[in-house]
Amino acid sequence: MAKLGAVTPILRIFDIAKAHEFYVGFLGFEVQFEHRFDDNAPLYMGISRDGCVLHLSEHHGDGAPGAHIRVEAGDIAALHRELIAKKYRFARPGLEETPWQTRELTVGDPFGNRLTFYEDVA
Repeated sequence: MAKLGAVTPILRIFDIAKAHEFYVGFLGFEVQFEHRFDDNAPLYMGISRDGCVLHLSEHHGDGAPGAHIRVEAGDIAALHRELIAKKYRFARPGLEETPWQTRELTVGDPFGNRLTFYEDVA
């Protein structure tokens, strides 16, 4: 039987500096690679933090603004403390307990995408 592997979402971005500020500076991801077909071409880059890998793209056909992804996280309370301590001017996420037995933290990026980090509490 065929086995499926990890999913790598592609999120659309429109400003490289804002993407770096949010994903690297605020969320703590590291840039794994950056690719352009030439100096004036849109950027496509891979970022990661722990086991989470995301691709960010300026290319018109890659992703659509307004995507919402869910990312499993261990010790969501520690992630919440880490993000709040950064005093990022555009996001001060809360920590929510859901009726479906998860603890969640949702942040919106500068491009209309939302990332919900969650941990099961059951």
